[in-house]
Amino acid sequence: MTEPHERWRALVDEIDAHQFSYYVRDEPTISDAEYDNLLKELGALEERYPALRTADSPTVRVGGTYSTDFAAVAHRERMLSLDNAFSFEDITQWYARLSREANAEYLTLLCEPKIDGLALSLTYIEGKLRHAVTRGDGRTGEDVTLNARTITTIPHTLTGEPPNLVEVRGEVYLPVEEFTRLNEALVAEGKPPYANPRNTAAGSLRQKNPRITAQRPLAMTAYAVGALEWGSGSVDLRLETQQGVYEALSEWGLPTSSESSVVEGVSGVQDYARQLEKRRHALVHEIDGVVIKLNDRRLQKELGATSRAPRWAIAFKFPPEEVNTQLRDIRVDVGRTGRVTPYAVLEPVKVAGSTVSSATLHNAEEVARKGIKIGDTVVVRKAGDVIPEVVAPVVAARTGHEREWKMPAECPSCGTLLARQKDADVDLRCPNVRSCRGQLVDRLTFIGSRNALDIEVLGEKSALALVDSGVLEDESRLFSLTDVDLRTTELFTLEAASTREGIAREAGDLTANAHKLLDNVREARNRPLWRVLVALSIRHVGPTAARALASHFRSMDAIRSASVAELAEVEGVGQTIAESVVAHFAVPWKAAIVESWRDAGVSME
Repeated sequence: MTEPHERWRALVDEIDAHQFSYYVRDEPTISDAEYDNLLKELGALEERYPALRTADSPTVRVGGTYSTDFAAVAHRERMLSLDNAFSFEDITQWYARLSREANAEYLTLLCEPKIDGLALSLTYIEGKLRHAVTRGDGRTGEDVTLNARTITTIPHTLTGEPPNLVEVRGEVYLPVEEFTRLNEALVAEGKPPYANPRNTAAGSLRQKNPRITAQRPLAMTAYAVGALEWGSGSVDLRLETQQGVYEALSEWGLPTSSESSVVEGVSGVQDYARQLEKRRHALVHEIDGVVIKLNDRRLQKELGATSRAPRWAIAFKFPPEEVNTQLRDIRVDVGRTGRVTPYAVLEPVKVAGSTVSSATLHNAEEVARKGIKIGDTVVVRKAGDVIPEVVAPVVAARTGHEREWKMPAECPSCGTLLARQKDADVDLRCPNVRSCRGQLVDRLTFIGSRNALDIEVLGEKSALALVDSGVLEDESRLFSLTDVDLRTTELFTLEAASTREGIAREAGDLTANAHKLLDNVREARNRPLWRVLVALSIRHVGPTAARALASHFRSMDAIRSASVAELAEVEGVGQTIAESVVAHFAVPWKAAIVESWRDAGVSME
């Protein structure tokens, strides 16, 4: 089991890192297709070796488990993700399984565009909008009601005869034309344009000031209902089919897709998908495929769902679009885990509606496997219309001036010799964990993220300022910061550099940010124990495992004193995480961080 387990752990680490970039930073690092392939490989590995699957596995949990400082709201009915299909063969297999389980030879399906946006749940009570909540982890999401009220296509009051209570699920997006107009305005003002409509929509909906959200022309399309309570009135029989749900939603004043269609069998799905793909760029919003649902909602309930996705629905992903461009250079970057990752510097090129200038290359073996050379013309695609990836070199276009690339032997951040953590590892890592600038900056940024302690002003720029000024040599002094410390950093200068209005105003903003950082750090001392565990960057310990440990042991001291066997017995933890926890606290400087945080008032209970 050693080799499968190591591959499983490598896949989980990689998927976790990509999810963090996608959900926390709204900055995806790989394409949808590549992410789906990782998840597919992980699922296949867990099918073959069931003992590998844990409660914290990406195949079990729903993706967006990261939260902001918006209030947490529980969904009355779970809000799930969708499994993916990448070929009509996949659809045929899914349909065959569905037919067997439903004991039906022919099934009626509903097809609709897979809008590339942000999932949202609206709760209406007695026809009035009470809550707008993001998907979150599928059980609990973020309350963005004030922001959602600024979206003109979301009615504040339903029309017709709606239920006493209904959860409406939909997709929030930024129309393509509005996205183009927004970017043109930004460029005219000398500001950088946004990368793509999906992340612009996500960032707009999560603005802490609803006035900013109101300035973005977001829209929503409703596609499902969750919890329903009819009270003493009669049940709407239309809701027995998915098509009827859309008719009811429209009658209640909610926007639905004009592109949805009821089809028969796999051939109907194929015809619909082919026609939609031809028109994908003519639609008001970006799409990356087709959502296929069983039309009979009584059968939907009988078939049920897995821990993350309904069995009666699937997403068919369109093949990614491709273009050619020049690979200018290959550089490397180091992350918070010490992993050193090569990335491609590209001649900027427009792909699927947005300009791409860089793409991840994952590791040195991937570069060698694809035969990529610096100076090559390369094929670049954006799977799901979101993230660029270098597919392959165009060998026929070579001039002889291309050159081989070699993985550097030293860390690009601190100069330490790189090494594999284990002989079987593909990735090289920087072993200078404590004081490598790149790793420390990333760890501090992660501590401030929504997934960890949610310290608003502690982003990448703040982390760089604190590290480069020498204020923080590691994480231990974070909760002991003072005004005096921040005066030593350029970013947080507390006095105006000039009496000129512009600079004085800028200095005033910096002063506000400095005080805000200190206030936020002080506030973060009272975060729940599980968040503190996540913030420590213990290998393999994500939010699910951290919650399980905190719930079971109740205190940091109890966790630290527990044996591997005691830790492994906790549901959702297991042997690998248990060994990682014990190994983490066995390192003196890592254990000292806990004591320093405790002395500074961080809650350890």
